[in-house]
Amino acid sequence: MGKPKSDNLKPIRSKNEARERGRDGCLKSGETRRKRKALKEHLLLLLETRQGDMTAAEALTMALFEKALSGDVRAYEVIRDTIGEKPVDKVETELSGGISLRWE
Repeated sequence: MGKPKSDNLKPIRSKNEARERGRDGCLKSGETRRKRKALKEHLLLLLETRQGDMTAAEALTMALFEKALSGDVRAYEVIRDTIGEKPVDKVETELSGGISLRWE
């Protein structure tokens, strides 16, 4: 979802209108959260289904592993990141006035 352009925004004319817009946004947000939760539950159920002698999750993991072994760098990066060995991105910024920020 992109940011709305300022020329598309309509000014709020009253407290009532602000309240209504807030309520509408809240309802839409709840609907989106429910859909996302349902999708996650469906995917988790599908990953538990059996595919021959292994679960779907195990079969997908094996396919990803085989792809990495064949030389697919992106597949290797997914495996590396999943097992918690992703390298840390370091960012350093210095602002005028002698303030220095650093986060990892």
